[in-house]
Amino acid sequence: MTDRLRPGPRLSRWMFVLPAAVYLLLFFGYPLVKNVVMSFQQYTADTFYTGDAPFAGLRNYTAVLSSEAFTGALPTTVLFTAGSVLGQVAVGLALALFFRRNFPLGGVLRSLLLLPWLLPLVVSGTTWRWMLDPDTGVVNTVLRGLHLSTAGVPWLTDPGQALVSVILVNVWVGIPFATAVLYGGLQSIPPHLYEAAELDGAGPLASFRYITWPLLRPVVNVVLVLGVVYTVKVLDVVLVVTGGGPAGATETLATRAYELSFRQFEFGRGAVLGNVLIAVSFLAALVHLRADRRARAL
Repeated sequence: MTDRLRPGPRLSRWMFVLPAAVYLLLFFGYPLVKNVVMSFQQYTADTFYTGDAPFAGLRNYTAVLSSEAFTGALPTTVLFTAGSVLGQVAVGLALALFFRRNFPLGGVLRSLLLLPWLLPLVVSGTTWRWMLDPDTGVVNTVLRGLHLSTAGVPWLTDPGQALVSVILVNVWVGIPFATAVLYGGLQSIPPHLYEAAELDGAGPLASFRYITWPLLRPVVNVVLVLGVVYTVKVLDVVLVVTGGGPAGATETLATRAYELSFRQFEFGRGAVLGNVLIAVSFLAALVHLRADRRARAL
């Protein structure tokens, strides 16, 4: 009798899958569906007491997507996401290439590099807010001591500087993850390819162009997609470092959703922005899957 006709093996396989399926449905499926439903309701703080959430149709979407706050937060989110992800990948790749070489204390330095990733984001954000304080921050203190700036740089008070500062802080937070993943990808490249290239007279740049980058590109794509999915919804760093200011210069879609939901208690409208962020993450995943499928077909 084959396994297809015997219920025992099939039942045992389902028993292994069932706990994970139940977990995904309860903690991922239900919140996702609830968020979508909430976006079509007039869901406010009173709803928690009365249980009444009138159907609002597309009014929440119209109000949120046509507001000046959304049109201002959207380009800020794009700049914040693009700058953070590209910075993390660029610095992470440089560090991964550096740590690929064997040198004393290399393992210790790689371990220390993980510290920014292990720290709670609130702790990291608070530390950077103190460091970038225009008056008493250590960064401006060093710049004044080196006579590179007399008045100091308004890292957090100038609208143009504030967005750059938040991007740099988020890059610092994400560098360990990008480095770890890219370093693992470099370790999977066969060393004999570099040996053969060296025998043919290829230098470091040629080896990187024709060996490292083509073989590492799938891993880079993974880091880019995961970086976009994570960064587009970053909330902790922005709230702690700048609070979305000054004058809304660092307000992203994630911080706007927080503002609507937990300060104005317009949960239905906050859910709209949550759905927008989910859609962006989903599109990023689709782009990655399509690019990966094309790479495998080559």
